Amino acid sequence: MKTIGLLGGMSWESTLTYYQVLNEEVKKKLGGFHSAKIVLYSVDFYEIESCQKGGNWDKTAEILGEAAKRVEAAGADLLLICANTMHKVADEIAQYISIPILHIADAAAARIKERGFSTAGLLGTKYTMEQDFYRAHLNEKHGIATIIPDEVDRELIHKILYDELCLGTVDNSSRGEFVRIIASLHDRGAEGVILGCTEIPLLVSQEDTPVLLFDTTRIHAEEAVKWALA
Repeated sequence: MKTIGLLGGMSWESTLTYYQVLNEEVKKKLGGFHSAKIVLYSVDFYEIESCQKGGNWDKTAEILGEAAKRVEAAGADLLLICANTMHKVADEIAQYISIPILHIADAAAARIKERGFSTAGLLGTKYTMEQDFYRAHLNEKHGIATIIPDEVDRELIHKILYDELCLGTVDNSSRGEFVRIIASLHDRGAEGVILGCTEIPLLVSQEDTPVLLFDTTRIHAEEAVKWALA
């Protein structure tokens, strides 16, 4: 079994899910007392969020690149960046290390294509929904077109993510808003919807909507286990 490296803490609430899913999947596949071999470096999200808000993406790449070096030095064979948004600087992080990075959008795209879908709704931070790094990756590398919510709903989603979920607050009214937005994306042609922020599954699950959801947190972890056990 190879060792999976995690860049976590963005936020730590969703990093918990990564740790749980990785171990559950290894146990499911190997049985008995087996668990995942993991190296975790958890950053201070305050520093990352401050850089995001200020548009200082170069600094986030430096912080995460240095952290990635420590993960590799601790024995990781593969790196997972445990945040969709921070894949904006995945290429820069890769320059700090020699081990591969499993891109979260590649993992999601594989599941979407398994369903035969070519158009998906995308929920996430404003950075993920509005900037080109994530949507272009899906479109140019995998031929998957994305539909995003309107501006008012993008603002609402971003606020719920940072003011509630990243702080550990789960609110039923916010769940209702997400379910409404998911339905609207489906009405506009989305065959399924990508939960493109690792905190969203803390609020919304497949039980809440008939629209097929692609939980990037779980998918990312499951694909990492496949790689580690290959």
